[in-house]
Amino acid sequence: MFEHKSEAVASRLAFIKRMAFSFVLALGLIAGALGVGIVGYHAIAGLPWIDSILNASMILGGMGPVDHLDTTGAKLFASAYAIFSGLMFISIMGVVLAPVIHRVIHKFHFDDNNRN
Repeated sequence: MFEHKSEAVASRLAFIKRMAFSFVLALGLIAGALGVGIVGYHAIAGLPWIDSILNASMILGGMGPVDHLDTTGAKLFASAYAIFSGLMFISIMGVVLAPVIHRVIHKFHFDDNNRN
């Protein structure tokens, strides 16, 4: 997907395509993570669909839960989903920033290779 350090830096159009792919992949990861939370809150916590969407969105966005959970299973799910959401945040940021970081690092290596 990315060029080797001995190759020239990708064109601006290729970089824009990579960024677009990264954003689409990130949106897919967000949708999947949100889906896990919605179904979990609905099935395990017994919340209505709209409340499940709200709670999953708030946890995934880092805001925290909205509804009070009464059962042990619901509380365990909420804690596991919170940890999962934190890891998804880190993963999604990696996916989005990978083309930018690669381009910056590649420019440093390419410049070093061309000086000799």
